[in-house]
Amino acid sequence: MEFITLYGLFLAKIVTVVLAIGAVLMLYMGLRQRQRQRRGEIQITDLAKQYREMQHEMRLARMGEAEQKLWHKKHKKDEKAQAKTARNRAKRGEQSPGKPCLYVLDFHGSMDAGEVASLREEISAVMAVAKAEDEVLLRLESPGGVVHGYGLAASQLQRLRDKGIRLTVAVDKVAASGGYMMACVADRIVAAPFSIIGSIGVVAQIPNFNRLLKRNDIDIELHTAGAYKRTLTLFGENSEEGREKFRQDLDETHQLFKSFVHSMRPALDIDSVATGEHWYGSQAKTLGLIDSIGTSDDLIIAELANHEVISVKYARRKRWLDRFTQSATLSVEQRLLHWWREGQQPLR
Repeated sequence: MEFITLYGLFLAKIVTVVLAIGAVLMLYMGLRQRQRQRRGEIQITDLAKQYREMQHEMRLARMGEAEQKLWHKKHKKDEKAQAKTARNRAKRGEQSPGKPCLYVLDFHGSMDAGEVASLREEISAVMAVAKAEDEVLLRLESPGGVVHGYGLAASQLQRLRDKGIRLTVAVDKVAASGGYMMACVADRIVAAPFSIIGSIGVVAQIPNFNRLLKRNDIDIELHTAGAYKRTLTLFGENSEEGREKFRQDLDETHQLFKSFVHSMRPALDIDSVATGEHWYGSQAKTLGLIDSIGTSDDLIIAELANHEVISVKYARRKRWLDRFTQSATLSVEQRLLHWWREGQQPLR
């Protein structure tokens, strides 16, 4: 009898443990399902508030203790008065006479322009609430990359232009090639004096290992349907006909690039600037590639008096593996960009 009792208690413990593990697994799967359904979220930051707080801190740092007490007292009094005014207006059913809004977006482009996925969400969020008097400022930094990626990024910015929302692009460091393709969509381009602008050209290169393979008696067979399904290959023997077709494709892409830039900036002498060269901001201003010299900080501070200034960012949820691979890719791209700058620019 005692054995049966002990055995029953043992089974009860096992069932309890199994049920507990099952409940934990179900909770975990539920959380995973929610994360899959929502892979990111829009983050809003009041840049005007941040600037005012910084301004207050700097002013207080220069005051004595007595002055600080008087300032805090006056500041609290002003805040109470503003809150009371807002409450009374709300009770009367009146809307607050808000300022126009300047929405600030950031685009730090990689070679494949993968950041366009977040840019799409940010632009959709802005377009959902923007009014006719509102504006968008895009802080752009990119040396360019694949044509289709940056073509899509430029098309996302075109959505703002089509809706009549004024767009300013600020370039503090570099907007070259695909980066400039994006920038030229804007109503206004502002660049720092030594930022890199232009590079309206197309480049493509691939290594060929055919002679190495032949020396080691390794054959490569490539079968295609269509005369130009493959023009240049990594391992096969490239023909002059294939090379000519490859160059022709590059020229056609270049012509499309030139036509796009010229349609966005018709006053630009496109043939004189679409040589693949890049220029510093001050030179680009003379050539008509940009509209004025300045930094994104200058633009934001200048608009604080007349606009609400809000940063809009779409933050994606990333798995651990995604974070690791993205970090490794970014390191490689930064190294490539460093080599490119060393080869293209004089040392300073």
